[in-house]
Amino acid sequence: MATATAAVAPPSTSTSTVLLRRRLPSPAPASAAFPRLPGPPPPRLPLLQVALTSEVASDDVAAEEAAAAPKIGRRVRVTAPIRVHHVIKAPDLDVQGMEGVVKQYVGVWKGKRVTANLPFKVEVQLAVEGQPKPVRFFVHLREDEFEFVDEE
Repeated sequence: MATATAAVAPPSTSTSTVLLRRRLPSPAPASAAFPRLPGPPPPRLPLLQVALTSEVASDDVAAEEAAAAPKIGRRVRVTAPIRVHHVIKAPDLDVQGMEGVVKQYVGVWKGKRVTANLPFKVEVQLAVEGQPKPVRFFVHLREDEFEFVDEE
């Protein structure tokens, strides 16, 4: 077991000196600390394999993107009671009944399907008292949590 001790010389007007002394470990071999047990060597663990590609056909992903594309840019109204806490100007805000615009579909990323459980990114604007411009923030929603608003 290695221990280190330090002795500090009293400070002088020019410099102070620090002396370090180290005790060397005992010359016992490392194998003595962990002796090998008699018998066969321990079994090796099997290698784990990870699938780097998804089993989803690119046609399915393209069809999913094509189905979501007409929804992007449309005006929607939130129908579910959802509370958000990330808006600093209005903490603990309930967005039910608020209107916004679908900005992005995040269920597909770089041509591959991802497990986004709230795949629609909706931009909402909130008028805050004392501010000339409304506060903009984003909410991620499922398709059953909003309805499309008819624009006349």
